[in-house]
Amino acid sequence: MKNVTTRLAVSLGSLLLVGAAQAQENRLYLFNWTEYMDPEIIEAFEEKYDVEVVQNYFNSLPEMFAKLNAGGVSQYDIIVPSNYYIPRLIETGLVQKLDKPKLSNLGNVMEQFQNPSYDPDSEYSAPYQWGTTGIIYNTETFPEAPKSWSLLFDPEVNPSHPFALMGDGQVSMGSACAYLGHGYDCTDMSGWREAAQLLIDTKGRDNFSGFVDGTPALQQLARGVAHVGLSYNGDYLFFKEEDPETFETIDFMLPDEGAEMWVDAMLIPSEAPNPDMAHKFIDFILDAEIGAQLSNYNYYASPNAAAEPHLDKVLTQPPVQPSEEDMERLRFTPSLSGDQLQNFQQLWSEVQAR
Repeated sequence: MKNVTTRLAVSLGSLLLVGAAQAQENRLYLFNWTEYMDPEIIEAFEEKYDVEVVQNYFNSLPEMFAKLNAGGVSQYDIIVPSNYYIPRLIETGLVQKLDKPKLSNLGNVMEQFQNPSYDPDSEYSAPYQWGTTGIIYNTETFPEAPKSWSLLFDPEVNPSHPFALMGDGQVSMGSACAYLGHGYDCTDMSGWREAAQLLIDTKGRDNFSGFVDGTPALQQLARGVAHVGLSYNGDYLFFKEEDPETFETIDFMLPDEGAEMWVDAMLIPSEAPNPDMAHKFIDFILDAEIGAQLSNYNYYASPNAAAEPHLDKVLTQPPVQPSEEDMERLRFTPSLSGDQLQNFQQLWSEVQAR
């Protein structure tokens, strides 16, 4: 009986392993920002590769990073972080190098995104979309709003109307740095300390409504819960096109003191269940027509040079394509590591705690 039981256990174990392998081959787990993928693209990919795409969502990069560290590194096949988190993901071993021979469409990427500072030689990442982070505000409340971060940080400009800051510490700190004249991409301790104090003072105002990330901030403005916040240019245009009546009185601006330009990229976690299918997905998104379809759906700029002839006209003008003047003032959020990251996290913890 013992031998029979052992053989039965081995057989059942083999069947379970085969079943698990088949489940991985037939599924792709995508961890992405909310409202950031055309459902028709997912359907087309599922049909082409006879696979089921399971989508999960995050609203901020700290949320994504925390989930990966809590076991998500073995639960997702594709993640879509922003540029300044990519070095952190690489250094902590949470992502794997791309197998470039599997990416036939990699050559479609614009030259400016082919050897980025956040991932030299694009060893780990392929660009997904790019855009900007700016101020969203109610134009009826602020008919003569200054093109400035003062709409958030100066109590004389906004003495009483509810406003929110972004929950991503580096974005909020960068905004404060820019307002204070240190530049959005400030990384020196003296500038950070001054920015942190400004954020603490700003939090103490009666009309501060909290830390709210991009898409929820737009929803708050639509409901009238807040009158000023931070969001992304593509999210803003997406909501405005979907519901022009509600968003008629909401506008987006890039402050003259400087603001964020970002790139979101596709990476494969180090323990992804289905890395082969993940490469197929990345290559699918890098296709010229699919890349254009993605941007035409979510209203963000495409890093895909081959997609340009297929883009809608609205994607070639502000707010998706910033003006030349605004482009000159845009900066990447800096990538932090080591003591610099530790110092920043300590300051940001103080901001949140007070």
